[in-house]
Amino acid sequence: MDILSRIEEILLLAVWKLKDNAYGISVREQVERDTGAKWMSGAIYAPLNRLKKNGYVRTLQAKGSAEKGGRPRIYYRLTELGKNKLATIQEVNQSIWTGVPDLKKEFKS
Repeated sequence: MDILSRIEEILLLAVWKLKDNAYGISVREQVERDTGAKWMSGAIYAPLNRLKKNGYVRTLQAKGSAEKGGRPRIYYRLTELGKNKLATIQEVNQSIWTGVPDLKKEFKS
């Protein structure tokens, strides 16, 4: 089975959560909210490009705006394959965590 890496999973979930507003900075900010950790922009672009290459996301280029210096935003959208990969990894995560107690409580003892 071809399983997503953890970063790929996190990024696909961020794109899914952001829906029509998933572009580089918004994806990084969502990942930071979700993980509680600071992420460098470079840490998300290489995996996003890999996700695109593998067919899990597609990109859409918006028209540039004068307020941003004319650089167009690249928006990310999940493909059907990407949605299926997320559903599969959700099942895998549920399966591997089945039967494991609340570890925060377990390790406090």
